[in-house]
Amino acid sequence: MDSLLIYGSYGYTGRLIAREAVSRGGSPVVAGRNGRAVSRQADELGVEGRTFDLSDAADVAAHLRSFDAVLNCAGPFVNTVDPLVDACLETDTHYLDITGEFQAFERLRRRDEAARAAGITLLPGVGFDVVPTDCLASFLHSQLPEATALSLAIKGGGRLSRGTARTLVEHIGDDGVVRRNGRLIKVPMAYRSREIDFGDGPEHAVTIPWGDVVTAAHSTGIDSIEVYAAAPSWATRALSAVDSLGWLLERRPVEAVLERLVDARMDGPDDAARSTGAATVWGEAVDETTGRRARARLRTPNPYALTAEAAVSAAERVIDGNKRSRSSRGRLPAGFQTPSSAFDADFVLELSGTERELLEAPAESADPERSALESD
Repeated sequence: MDSLLIYGSYGYTGRLIAREAVSRGGSPVVAGRNGRAVSRQADELGVEGRTFDLSDAADVAAHLRSFDAVLNCAGPFVNTVDPLVDACLETDTHYLDITGEFQAFERLRRRDEAARAAGITLLPGVGFDVVPTDCLASFLHSQLPEATALSLAIKGGGRLSRGTARTLVEHIGDDGVVRRNGRLIKVPMAYRSREIDFGDGPEHAVTIPWGDVVTAAHSTGIDSIEVYAAAPSWATRALSAVDSLGWLLERRPVEAVLERLVDARMDGPDDAARSTGAATVWGEAVDETTGRRARARLRTPNPYALTAEAAVSAAERVIDGNKRSRSSRGRLPAGFQTPSSAFDADFVLELSGTERELLEAPAESADPERSALESD
């Protein structure tokens, strides 16, 4: 894989992705703005390293010009998406990232026409955000094409990486978001809760501003979407309190203190945690006119382990220009894509340790997957 540049490669998740690419026999170029970190990583992996920041558009374009694709691992992505995509449009370079920020997805969605004109693919969210949820959304839509509402939910524990934690700190005090009748609507954090069975009985879950409010709409055409996360019942009150204190937490001195704490104390799960951790994604598609519904669950390995494998697999496919899956459709489509629209709903099942279970199908469906497990 010598046609791939990984930007922000020396962060926790970037390191996992670069290591995965090299383990497959690839030779990605690692890059970022910290020259010392880039050089150290390049030496460790035996690959080329490049140091540049994103402030000079001409310089960014010059670095990307010789590559088929760039994989952006540098968050917060709302700060890095635009300069990298601008350069990709100029240099005919495909763009991928591992964002989970709905704002970043929405920015990229609005670049769809420009990307189509340039003949490049914009494929954000090729990690745990949002490969499992996006693929499950598309699967549910295939079970119930007339669905008008979609709910997704995530349960997964474990330690956060430093980059993920810094992104969360930057967005403390922000509103939640849901999709209603085709529009993104700001709502209070954890504004709605429900009981969801992730496999061990009903658990409390609250709404979160996950990227599927943008991506699942693109993948399925469903106009009303909510995303939940498993949380203890007291979390609703706690998140509401954070929401009411947003004016304080948005102040730069407070944010700077939190970021310093993150930098000092966090660097993601170790090898043992990644090899034993797991997550569950649940989904429900509903036709609100008839009341028909489809429900399914997806079990995955540790989110960071899945992200490394999924991101490299997606980059390989983009670079190859065609899919390595059971149903080939030729070259990837240009423009804004999601994991399931670029590949298909089964992309997630080709990753290690994933399995999908159809819990409820529309009454007249005779789908052979009913109550059966699919595994890689």
